Formats: sequence, C-alpha cells, structure tokens
Amino acid sequence: MRSYFVLTALGHDRVGIVDELTEILSSESCNIEESRMAVLGKEFAVILLGSGEPEAADKLTARIPALRDELGLQIEIRPTESQQTSTEGRPYSIEAVSLDAPGIMHSVTAILKEAGVNIEEVSTETSSAPWTGATMFIMRGTLILPAGVHAVELRERLEGLEHEQDIDIKLEPLNR
Repeated sequence: MRSYFVLTALGHDRVGIVDELTEILSSESCNIEESRMAVLGKEFAVILLGSGEPEAADKLTARIPALRDELGLQIEIRPTESQQTSTEGRPYSIEAVSLDAPGIMHSVTAILKEAGVNIEEVSTETSSAPWTGATMFIMRGTLILPAGVHAVELRERLEGLEHEQDIDIKLEPLNR
C-alpha cells in the first residue's frame, strides 16, 4: 500500500532547485504524482503530491529538517490520501479577465462558495494589455459543480458580477 504526501517548498529562486528536490525524492524511491512549480516575484514555490512505500515516505519526512538547512528552502510535508476522481458533480472551466484591481478574485470566489461550487485548481496572473499597456488580471480555474447547482443559474450570478465590476467571465463545461 502506497503512502501519499503533499510537499511544499519555498525559497529564493536559483538554478537547480527542481533538480535537487527531485533527486531527493528519487533517492527515497518516492514518485511525483502531481506538481505545480513557479517563480513568484524572486521566490520559487513548489507544491507536489508525492507517493511511496510507507517506509520511504517516513524516511523522507524524517529528512525534512536537515533538507531545510541543506537547500535553504522552507520545506513542509504533510501526509494525505490519493485523490479519488469525483463522480459527484460536473467539471467546468472558469476564466475571468479584467483591469487589475484589488478584490476581483474574492468577488468571483464568493459567488462560487455561496453556490457550493468546489474549486479544484486555480491560477492567476497579471499582464499588460496589448494596446494600452494597462495591467490586466486573469484568473483561470477548474470547478466541480455539484448535482444541485444549475450552470444557467451560476452563469446568471456571474453575469451580475460582470456588470457590477466590468469583468469578463467565461464558464464552460469540461469533457474529461
């Protein structure tokens, strides 16, 4: 039986962080099931779902304090379970684009929370608009709409937000 864990790491960006972390996982016979890694500002952030035999995962966990010093990263590890694909609910994608302003993501996620919609994954970024150079906010994500939530009603709520805050929001079904 495999053990699953979530490993997070954060530190000043430099060449070799991914290689060092993957070498350590490999040396303990642990597998990377899923991961997200990105440079944010001048920091490099890692979050990954790993797995291994229980002894291997325990051995890796025991090494974490030494690895923090060795790699100069804030590293945490937390046991978890493998993710079971949900058969309850329908997967949707969401994209919101607007001139950047504080609170946009909160406005969108408040509507999703109120409707009982689970966010499986979300990412955001800012970029310059092509002609004006204005800073644009872009949010993309994957959602699971529970059986009792009607996409048409959720779209109506999101359309109200579009008009209130001048945000373009797309909600589309995903075929998995």
